[in-house]
Amino acid sequence: MSSPMPNDARVVPLRPGADRPESPAPAPGEPLWRDLVGDVLRRERRAQERTLKDVADAARISLPYLSEVERGRKEASSEVLAAAARALGLGLGDLLSRAQGELARQTAVARCPSAAPTRGLCLAA
Repeated sequence: MSSPMPNDARVVPLRPGADRPESPAPAPGEPLWRDLVGDVLRRERRAQERTLKDVADAARISLPYLSEVERGRKEASSEVLAAAARALGLGLGDLLSRAQGELARQTAVARCPSAAPTRGLCLAA
């Protein structure tokens, strides 16, 4: 026979995943990586004057999925990013390097908006 539980020791059922901490929101002015990578892919595809269908076919990924990746709606795996980069004539390192450069540029502008138009230095005391 089990003993009754004291009032302060009630078992509260958890919804699935409730024991995991929520993902923190990105800091203001810091873009998401998936947005940066998607922007680089879209910019390169448009610079080559290619359609989503053409690049998706060459990369062997679905057109809707590539569209979602370009819009920053999907967090693509490294395999998918490498395939999309190759379809555009880039290596995975090229794609990620361009995204990193964009991240550095955007976060520098966010930290020092007055330096944005001139691309000058932002000094803080």
